[in-house]
Amino acid sequence: MVGVISAVIAVLGAAVTAVLTYRLQTQARSRDRLDYMSRYRDALLWAAFDLQSRLFNILHGFEIDRRPGRQGFTSAYLLEGTERQALYVRRSTAFLFAEYLGWVEVFRRDIQFLDLGKNEVNRQIMLALTTISRTIATSTPPDTACFMIFRTDQRALGELMIEPDSKPGERGCLGYAAFCAKLTDDEAFAKWGHELLDHVEQAARHPGLAQGRLTKLQHQLIDLIDLLDPEGGRFPAAQRSYFEAAGPG
Repeated sequence: MVGVISAVIAVLGAAVTAVLTYRLQTQARSRDRLDYMSRYRDALLWAAFDLQSRLFNILHGFEIDRRPGRQGFTSAYLLEGTERQALYVRRSTAFLFAEYLGWVEVFRRDIQFLDLGKNEVNRQIMLALTTISRTIATSTPPDTACFMIFRTDQRALGELMIEPDSKPGERGCLGYAAFCAKLTDDEAFAKWGHELLDHVEQAARHPGLAQGRLTKLQHQLIDLIDLLDPEGGRFPAAQRSYFEAAGPG
């Protein structure tokens, strides 16, 4: 009888230990997922904010160009600036697009790895990302080919921006210096990057071909920022402005 009781106690003890171990492991995985999600959200938030800020400056510059004797961002620095200024506008604008696409690809890959798809906010974020991707890929009127990038090409650009050998949950994207270096040193990377440079050049020379898509993108990026930073802890509401064209005049 004593042996039976001891065996039962041992079995119960093993079961309790297994349950506690499972719960601790689940809690640890949950903490890791929250840490990953927080880091990825912050990275995507900054990328979205930087891109929409550049789009706002470009679009506002188009409006300034319409005023006699005034020059906007791309006109002053890309078309009429020094060689270094023009190179900066092309490369930095292309980088901001590529960086955003890079973090979107990271988000797309690791959201499944982190198993966070059942969260309602995450679903809204993924919907916002899909909407932005669709806007970039749209080729029907009134949108034109300026800054039109097919969805699979968007993913390819994003893939190239992910730091090599980074692991799920710990991924990062190339910085500006690495992006510029690859434009000159990596032929395969440059083929994709120069497509973005060409879009920047075309937008500067033909604003009418770019304004519709870029305005829509700027608005949708603000919507994404509102989802990623609903309390305004990173970027207060005063820093989130929809670009609105002034209209004829």
